[in-house]
Parts: sequence; structure tokens; C-alpha cells
Amino acid sequence: MPSPARAERTQGPARARASGSSRRAPQRKDPAGGARNSLIADFRAICGLDPTIEALRSPAEPAVFEVGDDRIEHVADFEIVRDGETALVDVVPDADLIDHPLGAALIGGAVSTDGRRLLVETGSSLRAEPRHTTVKLVMACRWAPVGAGDRVRILHHLDECGTAPLVECAAVVQNAMDGVAAVLALAVEGLIEIDVNRPILPETTVRRRKLVVPD
Repeated sequence: MPSPARAERTQGPARARASGSSRRAPQRKDPAGGARNSLIADFRAICGLDPTIEALRSPAEPAVFEVGDDRIEHVADFEIVRDGETALVDVVPDADLIDHPLGAALIGGAVSTDGRRLLVETGSSLRAEPRHTTVKLVMACRWAPVGAGDRVRILHHLDECGTAPLVECAAVVQNAMDGVAAVLALAVEGLIEIDVNRPILPETTVRRRKLVVPD
């Protein structure tokens, strides 16, 4: 069950409107036949394991960008809130980046008229190592069964220690067949966090994740 903080928002900022000379960015196609969908799945997995991302919405509310003399309305793939700051994200295969509707504006950093920065994730960025392998290893544990007893033991150990190595957290597991998988399954649930930018090692640091629980 995902953390409440990971739930995608159902309401976003007010819809952007272009005034004067304006045009709508053309809808992007996926000539690679599923390559972009695979990258989007990778992006969602990374977001789910990132404790700094407070909210995720797809698609984003339309945004207006001033590119030269044009005002272009563009709907990004995602809107994220990270550390209180809202940003837009497009997921694009490397080969299609040259055809992005905002073109050269991305080089200097595209910012919408309402202040949302547009980030572009490509295959190269999303599948950079060691993060790509680490995320795959963690997500492979999402179906690992973790009973109530093991769940409480892992979380209590982290409450007592603050942080602990992965091998130490796995050692408190009593019922699951694979203690490491049990710990990583809780990371997928959003109950604990690890640094996915580093390889999975015995000394991988594990800590409790702050949960945002609605009133």
C-alpha cells in the first residue's frame, strides 16, 4: 500500500491561459512503440522511492511558456511537488528530444508564466547507473510478504537506532524467508527510505520515512 504522501493529487494550480498571439504545443507521439511508456514506468518508480517528492500528478495542468515572440501552451507528463516547490516533468526517449515542442527553450531552462520549471527526463537520465539497477532491485521486492510481526520489528529497530545498515535491519526479520526482501518491500510501501543513487550493499543505510497522514 503506497504512503499517503505518494498519492497523486486530484487538484492542481489554476489552468494557464494564453493571451495575445499563442499556440498549443502539438501532441507528442511515441514512434518507438512503447519506449516512452517504459520510461514513464521507470520515472514513477523513482518518484515512489524519493522521500523529497511530496506529490505527483499526471498529466499536469496546462502551462504557458514564452518562447521568443510566441506563447505556447504545453501539457507536461507530470507535475511534482518536491520540498515544497512545484515543477513540471516531461519523459522523452533520447531520440525524440530534438522534437520536443518547446525546443531550444529547454537549453536555458524553460519556466512557465506561472513559475513552474519544466524538467525533461530521458532514457539516459532515468537509466543512469547505479540508480537504475538499485530501483529495479527494490521494486522486484514489492510483492515480498511481510507479516505484522516482521513489519513492527523492522520499524521499531529503526525507531531505536535512527538509521541502520540494511544487513542489520534484515537480521531482525524472523518469519519472512528473505530478510533483505522484507526490508526493501517496506521501502516500496513508503515506510522506510534508502538512497537509490547508490548500489544495494550490506551497509546500505536504512531509515524511517516521514509519513504525511491526512487529518
